[in-house]
Amino acid sequence: MDLTYRTLFSKRKTLSITVERDCSVVVHAPDGTDPERIRRAVESKRLWLYEKTRHPQKTQTRTHPPGTELVSGESLLYLGRHYLIEIVEREGFAIEFRNRFIIPRARAAGRNEVFREWLQARARGLILPRVRKQAQALGVAYEEAKITDGHYRWGSCTPGGNLNFNWRLIKAPLFVIDYVIAHELAHLIEPNHTPRFWSIVRTAVVQMDKAKGWLKENGQLLEQDL
Repeated sequence: MDLTYRTLFSKRKTLSITVERDCSVVVHAPDGTDPERIRRAVESKRLWLYEKTRHPQKTQTRTHPPGTELVSGESLLYLGRHYLIEIVEREGFAIEFRNRFIIPRARAAGRNEVFREWLQARARGLILPRVRKQAQALGVAYEEAKITDGHYRWGSCTPGGNLNFNWRLIKAPLFVIDYVIAHELAHLIEPNHTPRFWSIVRTAVVQMDKAKGWLKENGQLLEQDL
């Protein structure tokens, strides 16, 4: 297959390749990178790129096609369940969650941003304590754990021992969140995806296979605004 991609240059120090929601391939490269080096990097990822750009999640129809504003009856995925959204006529901007999301009319116009801050706060409050707890159980130490705004990567572990977790994980069931946490913590013990690595993850999360399957099947849902 022919690999078509576009390159974005910046002051970054490393080269990375991402697949966007429209299935386009983007190479993020340091300023001045040799085009041949970029071509080789893309070529080395040929199979991975083929799988990502042909994955049905990338092109599936959204449950709620985007409109200009939120309306009552739509739903938001939170901790693995869809909860109804109710728009109410009242003053203020605070979101309430009472087995459904109660949204003041004044917030409804900005549908793409309504829940971002709320979900990010919930992610910090739920995910980071679970990272600390799992780290203690595994007997590992990390430098810092943060909630980030990355795309197509649910978690990462840097060479310096810093852990990053995508805030959109808060939409997934707890066993999936725990799997992603265990996956990144295991890298502090075993850097590569060896049998030992997966044994560590499975020890921490017995539902590892179920969690991997859930992410494969539903990962795209986490990236949707609603």
